[in-house]
Amino acid sequence: PAGTWLLYLPCTWSIGLAAAPGCLPDWRMLSLFGVGAVLMRGAGCTINDMWDRDYDRQVARTASRPLAAGDISTFQSLVFLGGQLSLALCVLLCLNYYSIILGAASLSLVITYPLMKRITYWPQLVLGLTFNWGALLGWSAIEGSCEWSVCLPLYFAGVMWTLVYDTIYAHQDKRDDIMIGVKSTALQFKEDTKQWLSGFSLAMLLSLCMAGMNCNQTFPYYSAVAAVGAHLAHQIYTLDIDKPEDCWKKFASNRTVGILLFIGIVLGNL
Repeated sequence: PAGTWLLYLPCTWSIGLAAAPGCLPDWRMLSLFGVGAVLMRGAGCTINDMWDRDYDRQVARTASRPLAAGDISTFQSLVFLGGQLSLALCVLLCLNYYSIILGAASLSLVITYPLMKRITYWPQLVLGLTFNWGALLGWSAIEGSCEWSVCLPLYFAGVMWTLVYDTIYAHQDKRDDIMIGVKSTALQFKEDTKQWLSGFSLAMLLSLCMAGMNCNQTFPYYSAVAAVGAHLAHQIYTLDIDKPEDCWKKFASNRTVGILLFIGIVLGNL
């Protein structure tokens, strides 16, 4: 469930940073957002598979997905999506009014992201805007509104992180993508991928430092940011963009990046 972790972890960062000094994060909110991440990541996958069923049939890695393989109908997937979104709405309604409106605003990104690979070489950027909404929502769920001096740098850091891991992910399918006409940052960057990933990583680390300074974080937090930087540097340096199995391994290892930062936030608060 790598994708669920990558959706959930920015929520935990935000909830952690919103905790009062000396206090642990709100475990009720962490649990609620965990359930929400499972549901919304699942809904995103359903929408993605509905949009992409014709493309998925032509890609070896995705040809066995239920819609692409013809195991279920489009109507059945629509009913399933309705169930996922209804349950996710129940989770959202447990939050304050500001957060309900903020959370609902992300649905347009969830629906339109799968279309982006047809029209731009930067669908990973749109995924970043979608997947890191929790960096805004976690704070507002605790405080009742966003502290933009913290939330915006945190959100930007998450977007840069998504550009790193999802560009690596996209390198798995680049040969099939060229054949069927699907666009991605992997095809845009080509052999310059590692330079771009290094730039995104640096932007992420600087933004995390800014978010930390704006909410008076302490030494453990910055130690975790340094550990995140070391992990990303190793990930990029050892990446083989022409080996799909290595790309998957590096992509999945980003869960460690998110957990390292969360631990740093908790210890920094304490």
